[in-house]
Amino acid sequence: MRILARAIRQFRSNIRVKGEIHGISVVRGRHLVERRLSYTCQPFLNARTERYLPLSYMISRALSADAMQISSGEVASDRIGPLVEYERRIAAGELMDGDLCQLGTLRELQRLFDELVEKSTECRLDRYADSEKAGRSRWLWSRFLPQSSYSPVRGLYLHGGVGTGKTMLMDLFYDQLPCNWRKKRIHFHDFMLNVHSRLQRHRGVSDPLEVVAGEISDEAILLCLDEFMVTDVADALILNRLFGQLFNDGVVLVATSNRAPDSLYEGGLQRDLFLPFIATVKERCVAHQIGSSVDYRKMTSGEQGFYLVGLDLSGLLKATFQKLVGHDKARAQEVEVVMGRKLTVPLGANGCAYFTFEDLCDRPLGAADYFGLFKKFHTLALDGIPIFGLHNRTAAYRFVTLIDVMYENKGRLLCTAEGSPYELFERIITVADAKHMAPRTSSRSRKSDDLDLCVDNELGFAKDRTVSRLTEINSKEYQEQHAALLAEKQFQQDAIAESAV
Repeated sequence: MRILARAIRQFRSNIRVKGEIHGISVVRGRHLVERRLSYTCQPFLNARTERYLPLSYMISRALSADAMQISSGEVASDRIGPLVEYERRIAAGELMDGDLCQLGTLRELQRLFDELVEKSTECRLDRYADSEKAGRSRWLWSRFLPQSSYSPVRGLYLHGGVGTGKTMLMDLFYDQLPCNWRKKRIHFHDFMLNVHSRLQRHRGVSDPLEVVAGEISDEAILLCLDEFMVTDVADALILNRLFGQLFNDGVVLVATSNRAPDSLYEGGLQRDLFLPFIATVKERCVAHQIGSSVDYRKMTSGEQGFYLVGLDLSGLLKATFQKLVGHDKARAQEVEVVMGRKLTVPLGANGCAYFTFEDLCDRPLGAADYFGLFKKFHTLALDGIPIFGLHNRTAAYRFVTLIDVMYENKGRLLCTAEGSPYELFERIITVADAKHMAPRTSSRSRKSDDLDLCVDNELGFAKDRTVSRLTEINSKEYQEQHAALLAEKQFQQDAIAESAV
């Protein structure tokens, strides 16, 4: 009787998955930033900032057999997936015609999508078929009957330069997945904060990391992590055991990163203890590089936002902040962070927060504080961003994290800065950059050295992403998207208020 019940449950699971797959609309794009991009680009405040490559790079119209069928309308109506949706959006004029590097990545995502659909039962993706086992009880049961259940499907690790569309492509893939699957899409910073919070909650357990892994895998078999970047030694030391257990529980990882797996945590403390994690990722994921050198974020119209160059423009920044606040009175507020901590906001009103750079980036704050800030506020006014160098390297790291969290939450930035985005990080270089600098000679002495030059591999790689994101956040397209999101949110709030009446 028990065998018969199990067979019926599995049959229902298969029917539900197939029905969900065929019922997905191919017009979803919740996370995708859809905009028409101009073919003419303006440099942002400084000619050195923009080193655009010409857009005359080769675009192949002979994409693949599937893509050609989609363009000609010969594809079956029930065929879905990221490649299909990508081509639909290009045909509708919602996206620019993609380059060959993006198309190669889309084929990998489509392959993964098809494999997951085909093996959804073996992967235990249906959240309703296995919901009776909670993470902690499953962990307890595994103490008596330890077993390994690696997924039959390998994940995907996408890496490449900044602004090449990694996040957009992963979100496009994620938006096509059935809603009844156990899946989660989250920024890596947010994911690690969640892990540490769970570890704190399970301090009394003999192996809290194993319990946390069990909880995560119970919630999501398909885990999509954006901006995979390891800079913290505490994170580095737990990742190998955490993901070893997650993969053992059948988790499939899809990740984006600016770095190849072998370059993760390069030069970090006790990196030898981190190397097994790299080997595990390469074993359980297909590593795919997006080779495009085009930064699509910089192909927006510049000088449309609220990025003010000059530290003497604080008065103008405050006036702009007050204009956005409107009739509300700005006052000091507190924001809930994690584990009982709170962040004090010097001035806040109407979804807008005001900080000096020292208050937000020169204090011992981190990603948790910034996520808490943007959960309550959609706009940040930041006064006095300095040029970064050796003397304020720690503040530079915090600023990079702040911009990452702001971009993830689609926040808006008003600021005064000592220079353009490019100039802020001009003194931050990688070890490879330092090796290419001219050596000292009789005509070039130690006196000509820049004493504030900061040689830091992690920060040197991260600065390109930050400059790129600052450029896009300042663009007309980003400002229009932000205004549309606020208008939609206000419409939803008004509708809820009307229905309550």
